[in-house]
Amino acid sequence: MKPLAGLLSGIIFGFGLALSGMSDRDKVLGFLDIFGDWQPALLLVMAAAVTVTLLGFAVVRRQRKPLFAPSFYLPTARAVDAKLLGGAALFGMGWGVYGFCPGPAFTALFYGDTDTYYFVLAMITGMWIASRLETRTSHG
Repeated sequence: MKPLAGLLSGIIFGFGLALSGMSDRDKVLGFLDIFGDWQPALLLVMAAAVTVTLLGFAVVRRQRKPLFAPSFYLPTARAVDAKLLGGAALFGMGWGVYGFCPGPAFTALFYGDTDTYYFVLAMITGMWIASRLETRTSHG
C-alpha cells in the first residue's frame, strides 16, 4: 500500500506542477526576473503551496502516527550552517539559471526538450557527487 500511495502522490504532484505552469521554464524564469519583465502569475501558485503545506503540517501534528509508516520523520535540525547556506545557494542558482528545481524538472522531461534532459542529468550527477562527498566527510 505504501508504494501505491507514493505513486499516487507523485502523479498528483506532477499533474499539479504541469497544470500550474511550474514545469514551464519560461514562465518560471519570468517569475524570477523581478527587476526585468516580471511575470507574477506563479505568486498565487506559491501562496497556495505554502497554505496547503501549513494546513498539512497542522493536520500531521495532531495525528499519532502516519497511515503507512510506524512514525513521522519530521525535520529536527535548526542550525543555519555553511552546508545549509551553500546548498540553498546552489539550489537557487540552478533554479535561476535554468528555471527548474527538481520536481518540475522531472515533470518537464515529458515535454521532450533535449536541454531539460541535460539539466536533469547534470542535476542527478550533482546529487550523486554531493552524496559521495557527504559520505566521505562523515566517515573520515
